[in-house]
Amino acid sequence: MDKKDKSTWGKAIDDYRGYVRLERGLSSNSIEAYMRDLGKLHNYIEANHPATAPTEVKQAQIEQFMGSLFDGGVSKSSQARILSGIKSFYNFMLHTDRMESTPTELIDMPRTSRTLPDTLSYREIERIFATIDLSRPLGHRNRAIIEVLYSCGLRVSELVNLQMSDLFLNDSMIRITGKGNKQRLVPISDRAAELLKLYLEARRQTKIENNHASYVFLNQRGKKLTRVMIFNIIKEAASKAGIDKTISPHTLRHSFASHLVQGGADIRMVQQMLGHESVITTQVYTHLDMRDLEGAVGLLDL
Repeated sequence: MDKKDKSTWGKAIDDYRGYVRLERGLSSNSIEAYMRDLGKLHNYIEANHPATAPTEVKQAQIEQFMGSLFDGGVSKSSQARILSGIKSFYNFMLHTDRMESTPTELIDMPRTSRTLPDTLSYREIERIFATIDLSRPLGHRNRAIIEVLYSCGLRVSELVNLQMSDLFLNDSMIRITGKGNKQRLVPISDRAAELLKLYLEARRQTKIENNHASYVFLNQRGKKLTRVMIFNIIKEAASKAGIDKTISPHTLRHSFASHLVQGGADIRMVQQMLGHESVITTQVYTHLDMRDLEGAVGLLDL
């Protein structure tokens, strides 16, 4: 990291320290705890993404940092505290007009209890699919988005970054670039593949902006879709379907994994399809009790 970048981090952190001391009236111990936790992020960025100023940090980098805490055995409560401090820091950066948006806006707090996210039943999934009006211009796109998220178990970031060159529909496969830029091949259902083909046919009528042609899913202006737009598409469909649950793209991913396990899928296969480094993470997604994994853990490459 060069001197300029260090001073950029240093100034931002010093300004934030003054803010929490004067504006929020925190105790000295609380302030130092905030600074230590923020320092953990700074050190991670310095080691893994050199020459990245605090205003240049991306959501994926913070998610990778949080993943490193999990892999390092940091407790869920400590993860939640650290992320809370990072969110506070970036809200300060936003409110002082140093950034136009924050990289932490869509990052959920780690769950500190055994409460799992809502899942959808097969019937609820079908009700959501049925709400999409295929006669509307964006109907095939929105239906394809929901089908691909569910049938492939994708993270929303993986969906919005899906490239045309990642589609191998004749082989019923798509290539996914996940966390840490690790790639994996994931099967795609026949129905999802067919809907994707219908969308791609309609996509040809869209005037595509420069540098956006490589992305699969585009908005009406021919630009890459954002995470927020995907959230809105799913929430609108769930609302129309009359589903009274907290729904997000992750709900579809979680439901996909749960349905696989309920259907007798091997835990290793589920782990690979989701792109998890550890089977313990897969266990959380799939509702499995650790006792069910005792005989399997030794066979897996963690």
